[in-house]
Amino acid sequence: MTLGKFKRNERIGGIVKVLCDTPNKIYTLNHFTAMFNAAKSTISEDIVIVKRVMEDLELGIVETISGAAGGVRYIPKINSRETEKVLSDICETLRDESRIISGGFIYTADIIYNPHYVKKIGEIFGRIFADKPIDYILTLETKGIPLAIMTANTLNVPLVIARDDNRVTEGSTVSINYVSGSTGSISTMYVSKRAVKTGSNVLIIDDFMRAGGTAKGLVDLMTEFDANVVGIGVMIATKEPEKKMVDDYVSLISLEAITRDKRIIIHPKEDVCV
Repeated sequence: MTLGKFKRNERIGGIVKVLCDTPNKIYTLNHFTAMFNAAKSTISEDIVIVKRVMEDLELGIVETISGAAGGVRYIPKINSRETEKVLSDICETLRDESRIISGGFIYTADIIYNPHYVKKIGEIFGRIFADKPIDYILTLETKGIPLAIMTANTLNVPLVIARDDNRVTEGSTVSINYVSGSTGSISTMYVSKRAVKTGSNVLIIDDFMRAGGTAKGLVDLMTEFDANVVGIGVMIATKEPEKKMVDDYVSLISLEAITRDKRIIIHPKEDVCV
């Protein structure tokens, strides 16, 4: 099919669409010259405009990479104001006393499965861990999956899911027993032997942490692959117990207490809103 000529505003719209749909993926100039039937010099000028507009509006960073393997990529960059607003909105929603469920937990499924919130949380985790060498995002099924997949999308790396049962479709697996920090019960998690390459760098993402038993289990499981855990990110962590089973983690929201009169004391962590 022979493509006609596109106007500059049409090309810019197309470039923004492609870049934003696939964060952190590098596209060569040849990709866009073929897409728009335009010269490299024309595409280069378009990208300069896209770069300026995206950065002026604080919508992210458009990075140009020189060299034979170079090109252009979009790096989501959610700013501190938007981070604080998103997390504050989530906390305000979660303060509703009707969300309290047995065991000292609060109902969060509608937040975790809300595309708007999980996309933003993925971008927040992407900003926090942007300087880490990451090959995989790891989570335990099931509630952590939406947060983990959006973080994986932001960082342009694969997602690995640890299962709570051994599935024939996974092939040979590596398993480990771990103690739940919330209930004290012993559970087992499984990851396919093919899922993680030896020596890889792994970022753990989960929805909730009380004592850190699940995170500790995931860290221990990665040692079986000789993989390096370069960070742990959770959406909500409880204030108590203060001493978790893992030391190095980042939480976006702190659940301080659920009082006897059913007040939920929850707020964004200040250090992630900076």
